[in-house]
Amino acid sequence: MTSVAETPRAPAASPAASPTAPPLTFDAAAALARALDEQIGAQIIGQHEVRREIMACVLAGGHCLLRGVPGLAKTLLIKSLADAMHLRFSRIQFTPDLMPSDIVGTEVIEEDLATGKRSVRFIPGPVFANVILADEINRTPPRTQSALLEAMQEYQVTIGGVRHALDRPLFVLATENPIEQEGTYPLPEAQLDRFMFNVVISYPELEEERRVLAETTGEAAAPARPVATGEQLEAARALVRAMPAASNVVDYALRLSRASRPGDPAAPEVVRRFVRWGAGPRAGQSLLLGAKAWALLDGRPAPEPADVTRVALPVLRHRLLVNFQAEADGVTPDDVVRRLVAAVSSMVSA
Repeated sequence: MTSVAETPRAPAASPAASPTAPPLTFDAAAALARALDEQIGAQIIGQHEVRREIMACVLAGGHCLLRGVPGLAKTLLIKSLADAMHLRFSRIQFTPDLMPSDIVGTEVIEEDLATGKRSVRFIPGPVFANVILADEINRTPPRTQSALLEAMQEYQVTIGGVRHALDRPLFVLATENPIEQEGTYPLPEAQLDRFMFNVVISYPELEEERRVLAETTGEAAAPARPVATGEQLEAARALVRAMPAASNVVDYALRLSRASRPGDPAAPEVVRRFVRWGAGPRAGQSLLLGAKAWALLDGRPAPEPADVTRVALPVLRHRLLVNFQAEADGVTPDDVVRRLVAAVSSMVSA
């Protein structure tokens, strides 16, 4: 059965995008990122790298796909992030019977009892929010998954030939269970490319799991406290995009994305042998924006080539389509990305 949950807020005056946010200083943006991470850290024990990758994605204004086995607090992590923001939050539980209209909304015919006249009224769906949790997104067919495509890329939905603008900021954070095959539908490549980061959450360390057992089996912890507004997040996103990137950083991101394509002359042996399709230009954009956001999290005013290396795995792992040879040899996209980064880094430093 379809499940859609939504937190209430005061109705917006218009469904159009948010007005231009006032500028935010670099120190204020860095403090905002720290405050958000502190609120998430109060709910999530450990998973520091995962939290940092999600924070970088949010600051860059991207969408995030979170993959991991059940029970690793994927949904709680996203819900805690939403609780730390003064934004409208919607949760969509993806199921095999979910329809596109359950996501974007639908039109209904209403009759005026006094006059007998009929009119068409649009009822917005849960995509009309700022933070959208698409829970277990691979449990619904591609037809329904594609309902998010226009919203994620163009920040609007089109219903009955009428375009409806979505409020900004808009973050789609989806969870995916990678171990179950029955009753699941792989995400289309076109939709995977809309996700700026593909973050993999793994089992906690020994001491972190001990803390999980000790601290989550007693009294419930207080929910995260809202510390960021939509205007502040939009200003932080604008600040990240305005950060300067040196030519060597741009060139490094360009080389990484182009070297992931087996037909490119610069492609290393691992790509030519194991990759069927490489990353497109959107991957290079995500590498640069992710590197800028990573630099902001570190309190640095400009990104370095090392920042591009740090975000290469979440940016590229879902954009490389490996061939049958890779599957036969047990080579995963993560293995290819690591070897690709090592090969390109050696060429840059040579």
